[in-house]
Amino acid sequence: MSNIEGKQAANLPEAILQFMPEALIFSDLEGIIRLWNPAAETLFGFKAAEAIGQSLDLIIPERLRKPHWDGFNMAVSRGGTKPGRSSAITRSLHKNGEQIYVDMSFMMVKNPSGEMLGAMAVARDATARFQEEKNLRRQLAELTPKPAS
Repeated sequence: MSNIEGKQAANLPEAILQFMPEALIFSDLEGIIRLWNPAAETLFGFKAAEAIGQSLDLIIPERLRKPHWDGFNMAVSRGGTKPGRSSAITRSLHKNGEQIYVDMSFMMVKNPSGEMLGAMAVARDATARFQEEKNLRRQLAELTPKPAS
């Protein structure tokens, strides 16, 4: 494997961000979107220019906003997310107004001295998987014998 040097090394983080298949979103400590990669454009429908500078509410369904901000503010005050939590399937909003399911993982981002900078989320579309699992649960419930009355 060859070493990456010079200009290539300087461009590597940008290239990784541009070509990663998952959506990557970074927000500051106030929940304002500061980074939005091309996969986020594809998943949520908003171009980077539309999303950057906006609140995370852009992609959070209204009924989930309070729990989201409670958890976000807790992570900020705690200095990180709960240990052991890797990812979760949650509802999100697409630009067209459709509610989608995303498998999302979160992490608080700190600088080398430990100062909190913001929050990062990596997301992938989980709508089809969620619907398939929901249908399987329904089918299983239909096959499960009901207790005698």
